[in-house]
Amino acid sequence: MRILVLGGGGREHAIVDALLRSRHAPEVFVAPGNGGTASIATNVSDLVIDDPDAVATYAADNNVDLVVIGPEGPLVAGVADAVLARGIKAFGPAAPAARMEGSKAFAKGVMRRHGIPTGESRTFAERKLDQATYYLRNVDYPIVVKADGLAAGKGVIIAKTQEEAQAAVALCFDGAFGEAGEVVLVEEFLKGPECSLLAFTDGVTVVPMEPARDHKRAFDNDEGPNTGGMGVYSPVPSIDEYTVAKMTALLQRTVTGLYQEGIRYRGVIYGGFILTASGPKVLEYNARFGDPETQVLLPRLTSDLVDVMLAVVDGTLGDLSLMWSGDYAVSVVLASGGYPGPYETDKVIKGVEDANAVEGVTVFHAGTALRADGALVTTGGRVLDVTALAPTLREARQRAYEAVTKISFDGMFFRSDIAANPFGSEA
Repeated sequence: MRILVLGGGGREHAIVDALLRSRHAPEVFVAPGNGGTASIATNVSDLVIDDPDAVATYAADNNVDLVVIGPEGPLVAGVADAVLARGIKAFGPAAPAARMEGSKAFAKGVMRRHGIPTGESRTFAERKLDQATYYLRNVDYPIVVKADGLAAGKGVIIAKTQEEAQAAVALCFDGAFGEAGEVVLVEEFLKGPECSLLAFTDGVTVVPMEPARDHKRAFDNDEGPNTGGMGVYSPVPSIDEYTVAKMTALLQRTVTGLYQEGIRYRGVIYGGFILTASGPKVLEYNARFGDPETQVLLPRLTSDLVDVMLAVVDGTLGDLSLMWSGDYAVSVVLASGGYPGPYETDKVIKGVEDANAVEGVTVFHAGTALRADGALVTTGGRVLDVTALAPTLREARQRAYEAVTKISFDGMFFRSDIAANPFGSEA
């Protein structure tokens, strides 16, 4: 079996790692891949993964049996549609379903139509700053300002005052997030702990993965700007089966609602939830595996990932049940200095092999590459995901940070409090 994985981050490294554990023993290609995938699969560095025709043509010319689409960009661009049109299996939603991530306004509409609890919001388009300003005079603070489109996890701003909110709206309209900010949502600020629940779906059946908690802020104590994620752990001890069942029911209602509207959603649906006093509410949807959630979920998945993906594509997911390791997993992101703002690249990375030698640890590469001279160097803001598995959350956290001490590169920084105090009591 030949599988093409699109993407070059830590998520894709974790996907490739899980695929290679399959009984199908697939041959895996990764476009563009990174310094970590280069040692376990075949990197395809010159394929433009946001180009539907290019991906579909490559898959057809190279006898690919399954295309696994990692990032959101290719999904929104319609890569799955183009691959399916060539008669090749694609894991990931087609463009109409991927709008659940590609447009927050579209997702809000789906939630309203199908009674899915979420924060109240207003949408402003066409640079109508005056309308937004008038609205912002009459709301309670804090408030959340969101760029409507894809902004790599950075287009969300919590404003504590009207002035901050107006500045955030202006930032979006002035192009800080590119086309993503041409439409802006102003949303009610919801209180409570956050939780990520990802699920596989074939458009009818929804099968949840285990809950995870991501740390979005750049610095310790949840300070600093939002990032794509600075660390994550799974499972989340404070989230009971009843709460997971309620979140799963909301994901099922979402998929069923889309189906009723003529959109069959196949792939991973990711619910970003907030656990309010009145129950779980949806903050946002992602149309793919989360990053860095994948780096703690797939290492704990004991079911065959290829079998699961084929069931999603073929519409037979209801015949499967997922099996999980009883271990906890903690992943710490090592980032380039300056991230999520400007940062330098091509910094030599040392110590990855020593980190991988720590019991229970796997280092997933995110922003890395192998230079011609053999050196492993940084290429992105989030560079490495140091993931550790252990029987307890405390031990998994200790192993992860022990491995972190083995790694170094110029400008490296990380949060020291990943999984340190879940809900205040369970480290």
